[in-house]
Amino acid sequence: MGEIKDRADLVVVWGANPAECHPRHFARYSVLAKGKYTPDGRKGRTVVLVDIRPTPSAKVADIFLQIRPGKDFEALTALRALVKGHRVDQARLEETGLKLEQLQDLVDRMKRARYGAMFYGMGLTMTRGKHMNAMAILALGVDLNEYTRFVAMPLRGHGNVTGADAVMGWQTGYPFGIDFSRGYPRYNPGEFSTIDLLTRGEVDAALVLGADPGATMPQPAIDHLGRVPTIVLDNKITHTSDLARIHITTATTGISASGTVYRMDEVPLRVRPALTSPYPSDEEVMRQILEAVAARAPNGNGAAEDDDLKSPAGDEQRSLEEVVAR
Repeated sequence: MGEIKDRADLVVVWGANPAECHPRHFARYSVLAKGKYTPDGRKGRTVVLVDIRPTPSAKVADIFLQIRPGKDFEALTALRALVKGHRVDQARLEETGLKLEQLQDLVDRMKRARYGAMFYGMGLTMTRGKHMNAMAILALGVDLNEYTRFVAMPLRGHGNVTGADAVMGWQTGYPFGIDFSRGYPRYNPGEFSTIDLLTRGEVDAALVLGADPGATMPQPAIDHLGRVPTIVLDNKITHTSDLARIHITTATTGISASGTVYRMDEVPLRVRPALTSPYPSDEEVMRQILEAVAARAPNGNGAAEDDDLKSPAGDEQRSLEEVVAR
């Protein structure tokens, strides 16, 4: 992010609304900030926004490209073709809602840029195409590096999502969509991704740690979370807590618990608690669960009876030992 602040003269935002979702992003790093090689700040940058409708971020953009819903992959593929100098069929491009002249102008600006940065959000990753869209915009960044310096980076949602990816990458070699059923990690987005597993009804229990899928996932996935035993670890009551059989309140990292969080550009930041909390940290709860599972595993007594899982939801007085047993 510091390099983008110092050098980027072209910023492309695709399927995201930083003005509302990341309010300090424009000011500190990508648009308004004055850097070592961008002393004029906003005046020295061109900002392009690609989205299905005008958002508050569009007011900041120099160029707004309104794309039709679900046509991101086609538009990105056309951009890659133009970067490579291939012919693009105007008639087929019309289904994206964009004109060939618009994309050609964008490609020319990208190639002329001294340093370009592309940020993409859930408008790209949570719509038709999903991981294919992300792969396409990352591949576009690779293609552009044959002509100039270009980076592509996701605009994360919940706090420290990048930290989860960093740790999974360190532990398994893969950032997400990982299956351990064979005793080793296998990576296949679309098959092993959480949303896909829940939507297909292949999950019979869920542990949600510091996230709120009940507020962000598609309705079929949310409905399935409500049908299976779900345990939530969070510092507050969320939409997912209302679906869960068990909610364990934990301390807030960085406020009442220490830890390490990762900025969206994978820079680790050590945080120290400013306040004390009566609740344990996420790490403490997970460590106790792991120790309890390890202690029970050799006996083969870990399975719970079906009737035992039907106890009323919302009872927050259950002990951690009972949670592990369930």
